[in-house]
Amino acid sequence: MKYREQFDREVQAEDVWIPTRDGTRLHARIWRPVDATANPVPALLEYLPYRKSDWTAPRDAQRHPWYAGHGYASVRVDLRGSGDSEGVMLDEYTETELADGVDVVEWLAAQPWCTGKVGMFGISWGGFNSLQIAALRPEPLKAIVTVCSTDDRYDNDVHYTGGAVLGIDMLAWAGTMLAFTARPPDPAAVGEDRWLPVWRERLEALEPYLHTWLAHQERDGYWRHGSVCEDYGAIDAAVLAVGGWADPYRDTVLRLVEHLDAPVRGLIGPWSHQYPDRGLPPGPAIGFLQETLRWWDHWLKGVDTGVMAEPALRSWINDPVPPATHYPAMPGRWVADDAWPTPAVTWDERPLGTGTEPVIVRSPLHTGIDAGRFFPFGNATDLPPDQREEDGRSVCFDSAPLTGRVEILGRPRVRLRLDSATPRAHVIARVCDVAPDGSSTLVTRGVLNLLSRLGRDKAVEWAPGTYEDVEFELNAIGYAFPPGHRIRVAVSDQYWPWVWPHGERDEHGERGALTVRPADSAVLLPVRDPDADTGRPPVTFGEPEQAPPLPVTTEPPARPRPERVVRHDVATGEWTLEVDPNYGGSRTYPDGLRYEESALETYRIRGGDPGSAVASSQWTIRLRRGDWDAGVVTSTELRATATEFIMDSSLEARANGETVAKRTWHHTTPRTSA
Repeated sequence: MKYREQFDREVQAEDVWIPTRDGTRLHARIWRPVDATANPVPALLEYLPYRKSDWTAPRDAQRHPWYAGHGYASVRVDLRGSGDSEGVMLDEYTETELADGVDVVEWLAAQPWCTGKVGMFGISWGGFNSLQIAALRPEPLKAIVTVCSTDDRYDNDVHYTGGAVLGIDMLAWAGTMLAFTARPPDPAAVGEDRWLPVWRERLEALEPYLHTWLAHQERDGYWRHGSVCEDYGAIDAAVLAVGGWADPYRDTVLRLVEHLDAPVRGLIGPWSHQYPDRGLPPGPAIGFLQETLRWWDHWLKGVDTGVMAEPALRSWINDPVPPATHYPAMPGRWVADDAWPTPAVTWDERPLGTGTEPVIVRSPLHTGIDAGRFFPFGNATDLPPDQREEDGRSVCFDSAPLTGRVEILGRPRVRLRLDSATPRAHVIARVCDVAPDGSSTLVTRGVLNLLSRLGRDKAVEWAPGTYEDVEFELNAIGYAFPPGHRIRVAVSDQYWPWVWPHGERDEHGERGALTVRPADSAVLLPVRDPDADTGRPPVTFGEPEQAPPLPVTTEPPARPRPERVVRHDVATGEWTLEVDPNYGGSRTYPDGLRYEESALETYRIRGGDPGSAVASSQWTIRLRRGDWDAGVVTSTELRATATEFIMDSSLEARANGETVAKRTWHHTTPRTSA
């Protein structure tokens, strides 16, 4: 990592209030050249609910001053009802959030130090709302950089996957947002006399987002709002879309490159849910800030930096690796394609079998316990371990040993001729790389809730005793299978805790099963021609560069616990997965703020009883500086019967030893399709 302490332009930082159309003020930190009033610059906006004063402060310090030193006003704004901003926050990506974002863009463009041109960037939430605000077309917004984001809030986010409830993150993210939304503003920013009334307003408005998310189990208007895939033509700002093969949102990069009419370029590396310059596993990291500077200079300053001469899509192809939950860096290489889809990729259809006999798929309920983290964050236990145990809980179809290297790039598909013994069921397919020693590395996977096989906007039950052809996409991947290895397709009907089990019983009162006809089923692999790169210049990037790091002191917990633990009670048949998401723990900031954070997710299921599935999330957050001491403790639990979801949540907020708020929620909702 190269740290830049000296820039072409001297940088200053200031905190300001930005008014919105209804009078609510958003708190912002602006880094800009000291001479920007005399020599105006374009503005770059990152717009998040994650608290610029503490939670994202280390990351903000890496990039915002760097952009300012290169001739931009780089602006970090807390969403309404988060961090130090006024108002309340009621859900993700609301119309109010997006309208506020438009107001901020227009306010920035009108400042005397701004040229009138604005860009937006962000990872995850900030990447989401960059796309969504671009679709609203505020005139000053000329370009965006969207990292690890989605164009489809229903089928490619943390709530549902393939029409199924994403149990591991539907609950975990709801618990996280309950705790995050309940955090107090900082008295140093909003005032000693105002922080408590502002906090009380937030706490009184709280309602767990989980209630809303589970009330919309099909793709309806709630999910179409903010999903730019509904109308790609609404975006006319230039889009640089960035993702990582270890991130669940990487499919969006391919869809944006394929469907946008606006100028677009795509970049997919080996990375997790992180900015590609941060050096968090899996690497290698790249000079991402320099790459984005070329984008900004072209679209906001009119400098010909050559970005539009770059290929439409630059992708990393992972070389084969033994299974592991952590790779400091993935081996592989960069490839380039001038369009997506590309003629360099053709479909290789491989039947799953040749025999006429059907096979029965009835997986143990804990199949999926080795799925790994939904959001790999660069931690030691994030990625899926050796899949041999998962393969043993599934029905596997193996190729013959490969006689040559097979590279794939894109979204594999699986087509299955199957029957379900119950009206409601799931099917899950994993593609694995099986080495000669039998080790099994997960390459990609996909899920289909059979209720949504005819469209995510409807729930159509299966008629047991009838066969249908169902086809579904797996997550996109760039991967090279080596000679001598086998390609395995593993099929299961369970994938806990990623997928919440249906709980259906067949006509005999037994747990359901799928019947698959292998000879009438196939995997379709997007095979990339290795000769497609002949004569092309290599894809290269500079070394990572950032502004100097924020001097934050991080302390290990007094009672450290493992990030990921699997337990099996043999007597009761219960499987338990405990996860510490490890977002950074406790730290002390240069201004004296002490931020303490502890979280634990727990997932339980008992063999043979889908109704035993329980997911829970506990958070404890404490902030203190001097004689100010405030914190929240939250708990969220989700369970289900065959007919309804049951949600229980609680919150306690305390300040200086006194209870500010104490709330509990009990909520149920029918299971319409999930």
